[in-house]
Amino acid sequence: MSLSPLGRVVEIAENGRYLAKSRGFLTVSVKGEEIGRVPLDDLGAVIATASGTSASCALLAELAERGVPFVVCGRNFSPAGLVWPVEGHHAQQRRMEAQIAAPRTLGKRLWSEIVAAKVLRQGATLAAVGQKAGAFARLARLVKSGDPENIEAQAARRYWHLLLGPEFRRDREAEGANGLLNYGYTVLRGATARAIAAAGLHPGLGIFHRHPHNAMPLADDLMEPFRPAVDLIVHGLVGAGVGELTPDAKRRLVGVLTAEETTRAGRTPLSTCLIRLAASLADSFMSGVPALELPLPGVPRGTTEVEDAGDSFGEVDGPDG
Repeated sequence: MSLSPLGRVVEIAENGRYLAKSRGFLTVSVKGEEIGRVPLDDLGAVIATASGTSASCALLAELAERGVPFVVCGRNFSPAGLVWPVEGHHAQQRRMEAQIAAPRTLGKRLWSEIVAAKVLRQGATLAAVGQKAGAFARLARLVKSGDPENIEAQAARRYWHLLLGPEFRRDREAEGANGLLNYGYTVLRGATARAIAAAGLHPGLGIFHRHPHNAMPLADDLMEPFRPAVDLIVHGLVGAGVGELTPDAKRRLVGVLTAEETTRAGRTPLSTCLIRLAASLADSFMSGVPALELPLPGVPRGTTEVEDAGDSFGEVDGPDG
């Protein structure tokens, strides 16, 4: 499966939209009249936030074959489901077998790398908004295999109060900043799922996250170090007085995928970093040696002023609105 890392994210934001496939395009219609189209080759993800959305089976099959996630959102923009390809990577069987057989010690070491990277990036995010963040570098150094002391939670308790104020509580069912975070994380989760499919791994076999009602724990694992990029955008929106998901807020949050991360090879779009991270995880399972390819600690360029990177059928006119 070959991915274009900079694919467009299309959101279906109003009821009554019908999605179909037509000669290499995703088409969007209302009462039989086409209102927009996007080349299938350009797509990175399709996110349905309107409950009255309908789509043809031919389109869903085409998206699955291309590894383009079709994400269905539930309450407050949290992802409720995702169409997943059953055929894909040429080495999928071998990689999934290695994923299943991976020893617990390897999983613990991989998880410690992910937690340490997340904590360092939380500190960089706080520093970018003028908060003291030295404690986060110290916490990152304390992360041990498997994070037995739950440094991730210790950092989170400090992080949210410093970033969004002492009254803020992370609650997926709440509105305001929480709704903005939910939407940004949904975009990030879709891109992560796409990268996992491209790597020939199974999203249901997590490194750390496990829950009977979570079908994609591996996506939740791999997106952790990138969450602070969404958080920084939300901080900027809240600081500008934005408390709900306006069309502009959605465009800024979708733009997180094109934000430029700093890597050892230079600046790279965040979506490409996700693809490289998933591929390095597959290699780690195959070799038995943890060697995750993560961006360097810091703030991605483009998370404060994000250019239009998405499409929203129902809140703007046409695919290029």
